[in-house]
Amino acid sequence: MVLTDQSTQIREGEELDVTVIDQYLKAHIAGLSGEPRITQFPGGASNLTYLLTYPDRELVLRRPPFGHKAKSAHDMGREYRILNQLNAGFPYCPKAYVHCTDESVMGCEFYVMQRVNGIILRSDMPAELNFSPEQTRDLCKSFVDKFVELHNVDYQSCGLGDLGKPEGYVQRQISGWTDRYQKALTPDAPLWEPVIAWLQDKMPADHHKPGIVHNDYRLDNVILDPENPSQIIGVLDWEMTTIGDPLMDLGNTLAYWIEATDPAPVQLMRRQPSNAPGMLTRQEFVDYYAQKAGIQISNFDYYYTYGLFRLAGIVQQIYYRFYHGQTKDKRFAQFISMNKLLEQMSLKVISQSKL
Repeated sequence: MVLTDQSTQIREGEELDVTVIDQYLKAHIAGLSGEPRITQFPGGASNLTYLLTYPDRELVLRRPPFGHKAKSAHDMGREYRILNQLNAGFPYCPKAYVHCTDESVMGCEFYVMQRVNGIILRSDMPAELNFSPEQTRDLCKSFVDKFVELHNVDYQSCGLGDLGKPEGYVQRQISGWTDRYQKALTPDAPLWEPVIAWLQDKMPADHHKPGIVHNDYRLDNVILDPENPSQIIGVLDWEMTTIGDPLMDLGNTLAYWIEATDPAPVQLMRRQPSNAPGMLTRQEFVDYYAQKAGIQISNFDYYYTYGLFRLAGIVQQIYYRFYHGQTKDKRFAQFISMNKLLEQMSLKVISQSKL
């Protein structure tokens, strides 16, 4: 078994024109020769990611999904800029080479970046890694360490001070995701009204120290060194990055963090090996983050519930495209069940919360 992340056959309806892409890239990136072979990375449910394999070089192309797109999502130029400028303060971003704004080339904007070759963990920990629980815990702590490091980046010195507006960030996220969720409703979707009301009623003040918010920090979005898999050498998927409240980002990440003791229906949603022996539980994750960041976190129920609601919003936006036939990706048929489960998880957190 090959542990490094592999691309596969392109999904139906998501093909690219090899000749057009090749001509454009050779006009904008020096040193390319031969014709590329284009394959697709199977992970991800939002922007589409392709591997362009030239005889002596590999590149990665990112483009928006086909079909309906949320108004502010899938901004290729923004993601390209983040990769280029954030690298100065957080050297785990792939280097971006070219951003195409001419939609006549491919029907949309896209950009091309460096391929960081390494291991990406998917649903389960590969047996070939042969990690002990202690090694797994070390990897998990390294994952949290990088998260804290990102949140402490001096974004002003990276030239990213205008990337987002930290004042009123919490309120905008709640109102924004409420609006996006309601616009993506399908007849079979839950309304989430009690959760939305609770999030509006219990809203905390903004974090005293805003930072870079990745908005999709997960184990399957980090790249591990093939020679030393306990080391993280890259972080991917910067499309939703902004400036805001780091604890809201922590809530986003923990919404994906399915631990070993979660019930079977929840385990079916797991996309990363957060249940492996040695992995931190959600509470241990929060406690370790707080220790490394030098802060106290007493109201994590709020940020976790927000993360679950936001995840449901993302899931529902994707399901909306599937429901209306704008994507043929069969993975998305089950997203409505995931949405309903996330609502039940949120209601359970609220019922047990002391906020």
